[in-house]
Amino acid sequence: MLFRKSDSLPTAATALPGREQAVRINNRHFVNGQPLLGDMPADVETAVFALGCFWGAERLFWRQEGVYSTAVGYSGGITPNPSYEEVCSGRTGHTEVVIVFFRPAVIAYARLLQLFWEAHDPTQGMRQGNDHGTQYRSALYTTTPEQFALAAASRVGFQQSLNAGGYGEITTEIKILECFYYAEDYHQQYLGKNPGGYCALHGLGLTCALQV
Repeated sequence: MLFRKSDSLPTAATALPGREQAVRINNRHFVNGQPLLGDMPADVETAVFALGCFWGAERLFWRQEGVYSTAVGYSGGITPNPSYEEVCSGRTGHTEVVIVFFRPAVIAYARLLQLFWEAHDPTQGMRQGNDHGTQYRSALYTTTPEQFALAAASRVGFQQSLNAGGYGEITTEIKILECFYYAEDYHQQYLGKNPGGYCALHGLGLTCALQV
């Protein structure tokens, strides 16, 4: 019963309690060797994206020139330091995310937003493709006021593309990042460790026209 999927977000009263101790991970990116946590170079900025299964989402971003490092985890919820099973139960409020450490002088945040919108269907609410549950909802968690403004503007622009294509309203959550909890080590760079693994992104084939 504990891990039955739910399509409704929990309240503070119904969320799982979690734990004080954070998960331990190997602090090296399996693909590029860069650190996953701790202090980053001064010219590196941070952004967090949720667009369905975080395995495929992470691979999308680590392949981009100008991305220094990436890691997968959980954001947008209530439960501190949740496990993957707890997130999947729908009783933590978190969604699966990828944290992207990038050099804006090489790849602009606007370009990352463009990749985000074009790689998934942001109109599906608590699901992405065949994956359903609160942990698959679309979200942008920003780390600066400038990111928040760009994210909000990009949503308006991509909605125009959706309208022209006959699609519905965007359900993407856009918030200032409050927390990021690293996922278990076996999830980190999963498709780098398991090249035959499957975690497809479900883009709509539409273009997000942004200034990049």
